[in-house]
Amino acid sequence: MKTFLMSILLTAAWPACAALNIVACEPEWGALAKEVGGDRVSVYTATTALQDPHRIEARPSLIARARNADLMVCTGAELEVGWVPLLQTQSGNPKIQSGRPGFFEAASVVPLLERPERVDRSLGDVHPSGNPHIHLDPRNIERVAAALGERMAQLDPSQAAYYQERGKQFVARWQEAAARWEQAAAPLKGMRLVVYHKDLSYLFNWLGMREAGALEPKPGLPPSTAHLAQLVEQLRRTPAQAVLRSAYSDPRPAEWLAGQAGIPAVTLPFTVGGTDKAKDLFGLYEDTLSRLLGLVK
Repeated sequence: MKTFLMSILLTAAWPACAALNIVACEPEWGALAKEVGGDRVSVYTATTALQDPHRIEARPSLIARARNADLMVCTGAELEVGWVPLLQTQSGNPKIQSGRPGFFEAASVVPLLERPERVDRSLGDVHPSGNPHIHLDPRNIERVAAALGERMAQLDPSQAAYYQERGKQFVARWQEAAARWEQAAAPLKGMRLVVYHKDLSYLFNWLGMREAGALEPKPGLPPSTAHLAQLVEQLRRTPAQAVLRSAYSDPRPAEWLAGQAGIPAVTLPFTVGGTDKAKDLFGLYEDTLSRLLGLVK
């Protein structure tokens, strides 16, 4: 009875004027859906910047949101394999099942990095399709924006012209900003940085930065004392400029390693909402680059 009442309340919470009810799996896709959909969509974001998107609980309130969605926008590439299939099953919503127009995977429209030659549990949390953390390369955001606009137009053909125009306006502003960011970020090329998890690979690839090590001994495994000690010795031989971590990661290993190596520990927003300045996609990139450029001497 409680679940039924919750479903009714959540349904009523969607604005009556919105043509498409959207559930976004991560904040970056919620922000992009708002950019493209404008006032023709109502967007609910399932996670926050302080949550690890690999490990989310499919709680009843989230299932209720999925039950009433016209479109679910996720990263894909196995990032949400631990919780989105459960949402799809438990919601009973035929629109958002895999293979249906109401289920959109951003990773399906971009070239993925770090596709493994083999996959087994001994390698850690490795994604067979490649690295799913695609959103910190502006070229990927542009690709996803175009495909998402097309999907919205398919689901809501009466507003197709609106979505197309919104998408064009966003891409124009985005391309202008990306050109400015690339120019400003030129001093970062070649910079050696330690990461926490393999979630910054697309950012590194875009800006030409180099990974000097990772706090996780294997993807998805927490930093161990032995591994951190090895990193200290490695950094003494080949120094790095800083230790980076995303806002959702435990700060303690990064701060410990930075202290031992005598280099700064820098927190990046990673996604929309990760810092006070990362209020939207533009703010996410602006703040990320500002924090990295603060390392340039």
